[in-house]
Amino acid sequence: MRFAYVEHEGRHYTAMQVEQGWVETDQDLPAIYMGADATARQGAALVPSPRFLAPYTGGTIFGIGLNYRQTIEEMGFPLPSEPYLFPKLANSVTGPDGVVVANPEVSQEVDWEGELAVIIGRRAVRVSAEEAMDFVWGYTGANDVSARDVQRADPQWVRGKGLDTFCPLGPVALTRDEIADPHDVGIRTWIDGELVQDGNTSDMLFRVPELIEYLSRYFTLEPGDIILTGTPSGCGGFMNPPRFVWPGSEMVVEVDGVGKLRNQVVAGP
Repeated sequence: MRFAYVEHEGRHYTAMQVEQGWVETDQDLPAIYMGADATARQGAALVPSPRFLAPYTGGTIFGIGLNYRQTIEEMGFPLPSEPYLFPKLANSVTGPDGVVVANPEVSQEVDWEGELAVIIGRRAVRVSAEEAMDFVWGYTGANDVSARDVQRADPQWVRGKGLDTFCPLGPVALTRDEIADPHDVGIRTWIDGELVQDGNTSDMLFRVPELIEYLSRYFTLEPGDIILTGTPSGCGGFMNPPRFVWPGSEMVVEVDGVGKLRNQVVAGP
């Protein structure tokens, strides 16, 4: 099934896709992520042309770096022996058509990373890779926007990855059964209409079950937590010459089965 946070006629609410279109549900998204059965709200009409918002319910967002073999080769780094972890902060979240704020006084090297994101559906504590997929609720799309110069300046990536609006999510949230194999999903990114990323999750170094096993060894994963699983090759910071986005740029990320994030870059305050 496919769910979304939508905005329509001044209201924000959870909707589900039915054969005729989108309709308001009788459960909100946090409850759905926790396993509540959702149906169309009694008497609810179809939502014409809904505006999709980020399908985010306030949980922890875990980013995984250096998780695609071709990307690691492109960057010139050795293969990591375990996942490289960083957080995306709550204020970094924006919607699938929200603006990304790029302040040249903060960063001169704002880059893109199209990604498949995993949504957790059950509390997970020290689960094994063999049982890990039972803790997955479903999937959404993400753009792990990154300030490369800020990222390089620190021994960790919190500032470079966690700036406000640097985590577009959406446009919808799919239940786990909607994607047959999360390790065979196409991801593409366009910058100002030019295709710059065209990869597949089959290139992941650490697959979804391994990531959940690793994370749940150290942290309790809760329903609604999100894992960004890494990005294919084609990021601007590792092109020759490097390429970045600026106010006026448009970033479009498409994850097969999920849809497109389409985010305009605007100047910061």
